This record gives sequence, C-alpha cells and structure tokens, in this order.
Amino acid sequence: MAFNDFETSINQNALDWFMEQRRPPEHIRPQLDLSYEISGHTIDLFHVCPDRKDKSKLRHEPVARIKFVRTEEHWRLYWMRGDLKWYAYDPVHLHSTLQSALKVVNADELCCFFG
Repeated sequence: MAFNDFETSINQNALDWFMEQRRPPEHIRPQLDLSYEISGHTIDLFHVCPDRKDKSKLRHEPVARIKFVRTEEHWRLYWMRGDLKWYAYDPVHLHSTLQSALKVVNADELCCFFG
C-alpha cells in the first residue's frame, strides 16, 4: 500500500525542505541538479547531470535511498558504495520520520552521500 494523503503531505514537506537546503543554484542546474523519485515506500535521491559521452542525455547518480517499513513504522536509510550496492547507513540506520533521515543525509557527516 502506498502512502495515504496525510503521509504524502508530510513526506512532501520534508522533501521540499531537503531540496531547498541541498539543491544547487539555478544557474548550475543544467550541469548538476538534485532530484528524487518516489516508488511505493522507497525514496531515491540522486544527482542529475549530462552524460559524459552524450551531452544530450541525462544520467542519474545515486545519493541516498530511504525506505519506509510500514510493519515497523520506521524509515531505513541507505547509501551506495563503490560496488554499486545499497548498504545500511550504520551510524544512524533507522529513523522515526523522513525528516530525520533527510537531516542525516543533509549533514553528511561521514561524506557517504555527497562525498
């Protein structure tokens, strides 16, 4: 079951806050932007930039993955390692709210999300 209207509103507010904090200035966005995609209970954050070989195509470079586990009522935060697999972000893997997980991504204390 996807998010209900109330959950969608709360999640959208959290994502709007995050994008306001992290999105690059408008003049840079054609070369490097930040976006997200929601699929079921999973939110993927990623950079959007022109492909290195074909500048007319855009590619997505993963930043973070946040999954809501309804049965446990918490969010799980993941980061992508060099082997292109998602791993639990061990310092703070579980979060009670999406806002909490996004704050950890924004702070990026271990440079796992933005380098």
